[in-house]
Amino acid sequence: MQYRTQVAIIGAGPAGLMLGALLARRGIDSVILETRSRDYIEQRIRAGVLEQGTVDAMDEVGAGARLHQHGLVHDGTILRFDGRSHRIDLRGLTGKAVTVYSQHELVRDLVALRIAAGPAIEFEVDGVALSGIETGRPEVRFRRAGQDVVLACDFIAGCDGFHGISRAAIPADRLRVFEREYPFGWLGILADVAPSSHELVYAYHDRGFALLSMRSPSVSRLYLQCAPDEDLARWSDDRIWSELAVRLAATDFTLATGPIVQRSVTPMRSFVAEPMRHGRLVLAGDAAHIVPPTGAKGLNLAIGDARLLAEAVAAHYAGDPSQLDEYSDTCLRRVWKVERFSWWMTQLLHRSGSEGGAPGAGDEFRDRIQRAELDYVTSSHAAQTTLAENYVGLPLR
Repeated sequence: MQYRTQVAIIGAGPAGLMLGALLARRGIDSVILETRSRDYIEQRIRAGVLEQGTVDAMDEVGAGARLHQHGLVHDGTILRFDGRSHRIDLRGLTGKAVTVYSQHELVRDLVALRIAAGPAIEFEVDGVALSGIETGRPEVRFRRAGQDVVLACDFIAGCDGFHGISRAAIPADRLRVFEREYPFGWLGILADVAPSSHELVYAYHDRGFALLSMRSPSVSRLYLQCAPDEDLARWSDDRIWSELAVRLAATDFTLATGPIVQRSVTPMRSFVAEPMRHGRLVLAGDAAHIVPPTGAKGLNLAIGDARLLAEAVAAHYAGDPSQLDEYSDTCLRRVWKVERFSWWMTQLLHRSGSEGGAPGAGDEFRDRIQRAELDYVTSSHAAQTTLAENYVGLPLR
């Protein structure tokens, strides 16, 4: 079987789904191919602190209703160290806020929008292969329900994540990869308990970093710095709550506890692949870059890529190829600034452990530098403004 579209989108994550929605708004045909099932991608729990630009994009495509109904708007965030809390007034410093709304809910909204509108989305395909990306006639081959299919297109958008096939289709001699793996990870839990703070709390502690976040007014999401290969079997519910209480401790703060319904360990890395375009193949989202989750930027970077790519593709069909020619450079200027911020937040807040990131004695000079940096950030209006500008989201260009 063979058929044709204008843009073949590989991957139904945030980047692919948003790109498809934005292209549809501009009258451009696309087909989204996803190897996983619809249930899988809609239930895969990921972070969800949305910049205003991401909220605006959801509104633009007509998928923002549930976000505005259930999302939690945060005008500030809290840095905590030495038992004291320091609030960063995001709205007061920048005029902007962030919205807490889980990534899997955003994916559900975009999937529902696409299915209701009618453009094709193919779940549970396999054997996906790209060809002709250096010609004017690229193709995507895949199998659907045992049938071989060839999808001809003008462009292929690789939105299939870090482990996807798209980035690997770029010749090795044309691709540069920049990567840093961190000597610690996050032990994350989802708990059926109301959040103990109305805003996110980022805590630096001698025993390691901790983060208090949330998914809804009744569901908390919390994290502990740990070794990247931490054995979850060593962490009972009581031990997790006890450690969180120690690291998040502050005057006039009480940590509410409840049933832990999910737990996992997330390794941390920074990763950038350059360029983000080769011939008729363009990359977006995690296929091109990964950030440590400390700055809450991964999802927002993916949506930003989709917005720039949709504009560039639309301009191409309108007779102006310049935006598509500049797509990689335009994205990477923003990507590297966000990588810097995520790296900085990670270095600022995580304890340099002596055993692969586990709590314990570390580099005392670095620890003193971290405390000095925290003291500076929380006492300087200029430093708080810099943090807030990055946290609420930098301009696309």
